[in-house]
Amino acid sequence: MINLSVNGEERRYEGDPEMPLLWYLRDELGLTGTKFGCGIAACGACTIHVGGTAVRACQTPVSAADGQPVVTIEGLSADGNHPVQAAWRDLNVAQCGYCQTGQIMQAAALLKDTPKPSDDDIDSAMSGNLCRCGTYPRIRAAIKQAAGVTPKTEQGGRL
Repeated sequence: MINLSVNGEERRYEGDPEMPLLWYLRDELGLTGTKFGCGIAACGACTIHVGGTAVRACQTPVSAADGQPVVTIEGLSADGNHPVQAAWRDLNVAQCGYCQTGQIMQAAALLKDTPKPSDDDIDSAMSGNLCRCGTYPRIRAAIKQAAGVTPKTEQGGRL
């Protein structure tokens, strides 16, 4: 029996302990905000938090989350107004949007650990999250806005 806390709700799982957490979240719990991208932890589309750390759900077995708090994009903020989510909207970061939940979750983990990140901090933390549309300048600007590193008025809304 695996005990999980997913977005603050206690859960029990009795299935295959090696099943990727991604499939438990999407198929068992219906939390489809976490996306399947590559399946080999190379793109970051499936990024969630386990025990406060950003992980790739496609390669994290359910057993690794036993007794740990799991947070998905649905649980990051009850009203969708986490500072990173607000900055994403303010700066129109998403283009196709597929990778954005993973990007947001990775950025939120970065800001938890490094509240005032430099460009190098951002580049390093976000390097495992790929965006086919190339919205990287807007991603960096949104992270800076969420961190209060760059005043909103300097960013102008779009890059």
